[in-house]
Amino acid sequence: MTKTIFDLHSPHPEPSTFVAFAENHLDRQSEHRADDCVEKALKHPGAHFLAFSGAKLIVKHDEKIIDPLFAPYELAGLEPTIDEAILLGFLPNGEPRLAVPSGLTEETVPGPFKIADARMLYRQQMLPEELLGQFAQGSSLITWNANNRFCGRCGGPMDGAAGGYRRICTACGHMVFPRTDPVVIMLTVDIERDLCLLGRSPHFAPGMYSCLAGFVEPGETIENAVRRETHEESGIRIGRVRYHASQPWPLPHSLMIGCYAEARSTAIKRDEQELEDVRWFTRAETEAMLERSTGVATTPDEHIPPPKGAIAHQLMRDWLTWPERS
Repeated sequence: MTKTIFDLHSPHPEPSTFVAFAENHLDRQSEHRADDCVEKALKHPGAHFLAFSGAKLIVKHDEKIIDPLFAPYELAGLEPTIDEAILLGFLPNGEPRLAVPSGLTEETVPGPFKIADARMLYRQQMLPEELLGQFAQGSSLITWNANNRFCGRCGGPMDGAAGGYRRICTACGHMVFPRTDPVVIMLTVDIERDLCLLGRSPHFAPGMYSCLAGFVEPGETIENAVRRETHEESGIRIGRVRYHASQPWPLPHSLMIGCYAEARSTAIKRDEQELEDVRWFTRAETEAMLERSTGVATTPDEHIPPPKGAIAHQLMRDWLTWPERS
């Protein structure tokens, strides 16, 4: 009996573990945080910080080592705002891990420090996977706290609580919690012709094609978001939708929800405002694309994939390796 990608189990026990920013095993204790949890964590002799310039990470950097962790005594030269430190969680041995905003910028950061954004950190493999996941958590929370200094209900100033996991209005008591924006990202598959649908946005690197994606709207299921976004961007109608994997995406605080989508039509009608191109790719073309690891197109007609670590890359690769017959 012939089976398809929509009928079988995934080729990995948990595909989400193959994407960047996903490995983070801190004990967050998010439901059991006292308002003085940061103060207590600061007194722990093993406490270490991730320091942020905006949403970007400050690292100790020289030719042989990249170290993102700072002991409390090392923060002095980073212009930290300790009152706005966020407790990310605890290591298995009880050591606290925190995030702290810094006053340093690209123009003022001294050597041997360097400021790196999310894309640089994962594309250049600057950090181990566990620390990369902690960066994603810290960057998202630093950004959320910075963007919620005033109450959306009455305009009053808001104070942080629960170690950075709540903000409370000092005037009306309105309480807000960290947000995560869901984004569907989908590889549409034409089963009959054995093709996948990829597109390119104007801001992509030259030659790069990737999966289509878009935000889930209020009152919408993941499946219907996949169908709507695919149709809006490419004109392709979608039947079955299968969830595959997810990826924290700290730009600034999204969750990428990776799906496979079954094409019910084949004629492309591109959204010219969103995309430069949308086209069907064969398995051979997709495989050749994924083998180009440099990330740079060498000729105008050459196509390159999303970087390894991006969930779109994993969706494409798993489509190729998925067993189709049993």
